[in-house]
Amino acid sequence: MNDNSKPRILAVIPARLGSTRLPRKVLREIAGQPMIGWVYRAARACPLLEQVLIATDSEEVLVFAQEHSLPAVFTPEDCPSGTDRVHAVAESIPADIYVNIQGDEPLIRPEHLDALLAPFSRPEVQVATLATPCSPDQIRNPNAVKVVTAANGRALYFSRATIPYDRDNAGSIPYRKHLGIYAYRKAALQRFPKLPFSKLEAAEKLEQLRFLENGIDIYVAETPWDTIGVDTEEDLRAVEAILSTDPDVH
Repeated sequence: MNDNSKPRILAVIPARLGSTRLPRKVLREIAGQPMIGWVYRAARACPLLEQVLIATDSEEVLVFAQEHSLPAVFTPEDCPSGTDRVHAVAESIPADIYVNIQGDEPLIRPEHLDALLAPFSRPEVQVATLATPCSPDQIRNPNAVKVVTAANGRALYFSRATIPYDRDNAGSIPYRKHLGIYAYRKAALQRFPKLPFSKLEAAEKLEQLRFLENGIDIYVAETPWDTIGVDTEEDLRAVEAILSTDPDVH
């Protein structure tokens, strides 16, 4: 702890350069600035974060960060997920809570991080993430991950399928879209790489299911602001349109 009351919170931005669907995406320009720059600037604007680091396996990203005075660390190329990359940082940089902000989320804003960290006022919370109302066009889209929770915000399941299933077609289900931004207490993060690889994680291609399948609860905070995780040229154009029109969207 910093002053015997406030936890030390470190944000890590995993930034792989070797993406397959959109090569070199974290360095692709959006409205005159590389994507990773938008993400870093938004994270740095959150006063709850003591430190923000870019974690990369790419020499090119590391050089870019150094040229633009952005703090960055080199992490192993074989980290299989963003959580594993954050864990690699935690092995050498101490903190009480680690925040995982994906490098392909240029629409992230400080308010997202405020909401994400709020559940940690409860001592039972070890892992937290975010959800936002799911728009009608996203409900059946497997690229929009849905989440259902208990009344206290504890995640029951995340899925690319449409959950819950509206059997009577009542049309009143409040579907929620998961946003892939996480925060972990150090103890939970340290356990992650040692946990058995989850069959659910393998089926859905969702790393957070490893926590659930191994009995580690995830609490879901609500935010009214959606984001666009950039995976394709179409995503890139959509984000460019938003940030070109309103660069202060953060």
